[in-house]
Amino acid sequence: MRARSLQMFDKAVSAMIAAIEIYNKPTFEYREESFAVLAINAWELLAKAKYLKENGNKVACLYVTMKVKTAAGEPSKRAKYKLNRTGNPMTFSLEELAERLVAAKHMDAEALKNIQALLVIRDSAIHFYNTNPLLSQRLQEIGTATVRNFVIASGDWFNVDFSEYNFHLMPLAFVNPGGAAEGIILSREEQRIASFIESLDNGAESKRQYAVSVNVQMNFIKSAAKEAIKVQLSNHPDAVPIHLKEEQLNAKYQYDYKALMAVCAKRYTDFVANTAFHEIRKPLLKDQKYAIIRELDPGNPRTATKAFYSEAILSVFDKHYARA
Repeated sequence: MRARSLQMFDKAVSAMIAAIEIYNKPTFEYREESFAVLAINAWELLAKAKYLKENGNKVACLYVTMKVKTAAGEPSKRAKYKLNRTGNPMTFSLEELAERLVAAKHMDAEALKNIQALLVIRDSAIHFYNTNPLLSQRLQEIGTATVRNFVIASGDWFNVDFSEYNFHLMPLAFVNPGGAAEGIILSREEQRIASFIESLDNGAESKRQYAVSVNVQMNFIKSAAKEAIKVQLSNHPDAVPIHLKEEQLNAKYQYDYKALMAVCAKRYTDFVANTAFHEIRKPLLKDQKYAIIRELDPGNPRTATKAFYSEAILSVFDKHYARA
């Protein structure tokens, strides 16, 4: 029979998987609030599993005790447990257990702060109102750190490898393309929540890489991995907008016209930059998969423009010319 701590750990993993799966459903209207509830549940079960492990799997270690006195008015030597509304012993809260684990140096303070930030979002979702786009953005930053911290703690405490799981939150740009956080006006209550979260997140990071929140960035790279998310460039007005940085553009569109000619001359035995070649090349300028037209002086309406080409354009030329 598995120890209580391991049984509780299994439940913690199941709760976190459920939280991630729900968050990654773009059309699930209550996904962010549901993630916060389930992720907190997962962390509470994980903290209890660790606390049980450190205390010989004696379930009484999780019970909240009360100070009682004997008939003579002296402090009683026998512990009395605080009971909940059903009459069962009340267990420690997640925050209390996390503070104890930090004090015992089993967990870093950044993980505790992350839990406190997620608790605030969970409480506001359950007891008051739904989060708006700005708080949704903060939830992803906090939630990504929550998942990462969960994986780190599970590895430290139970020597578990999560490589078989897709333990990541889908980037916000894919699941919430319409949210423009910059234009949102927060209510007084929302401002307090945002301010509290900011006070926790001081940018510090522990030696074990626990974090309060994580800045999520997307980079497009070629990958043959079967778990990689497949994307493609598109001019469609309903496509999710993705803004590339200067260095990302330079890396993707690495050839100007002169460099493209040099590559083609080296790549093909029968290459000639003649009319036939330009009839192939020019239509591809309209497809961002192969090329982009950039302004040499951005913002100047009279600026000259220049075409830059990606490596993908060579796959088209391969159909027309003989490889060297």
